[in-house]
Amino acid sequence: MTKSRLRQTISRWANPSDQEALQLRQEYAVTEKSGAVCIADAPDRDRVRLRGALSTVTLRPRAGVPVLEAELYDGTGEITIVWLGRRRIAGIDPGRSISVEGRIGEHDGVRIMYNPRYELMP
Repeated sequence: MTKSRLRQTISRWANPSDQEALQLRQEYAVTEKSGAVCIADAPDRDRVRLRGALSTVTLRPRAGVPVLEAELYDGTGEITIVWLGRRRIAGIDPGRSISVEGRIGEHDGVRIMYNPRYELMP
C-alpha cells in the first residue's frame, strides 16, 4: 500500500462525519417496504416519504406565530422540516429518528417541507 493510499484510508477512519453519514445511509437505506426515498434523490413538489435523524430542533417565531423547525439528515442530504403554529411536539428532539411524509419546496435556496405527517422511529 502506498503512503498516499494509506493516508486516504486513515483520513476516512479519522473523519467522524463521513463515518456518521455512511452509518446513516446504511441505517435509513431505501427499501420498498418503507417507501422512503433518500433526501438527495427526493423530487420537489411531489409527495415523498423521508427517513432520517433530526440534527437540530429550533423554535423560530415568524410574524408573531410560533414555528418549530428541525433539520432532517439521512447521510445523503439535509432538509428543513417546519411545523407552523407549534412551539413543541412531544418526541421531536435532536438525535431522534423520524419518518416524514409531505411535499418538498424551496425557500431562499433551502429545501423545506411544511407541516408533514410524521412517525417517530424506535
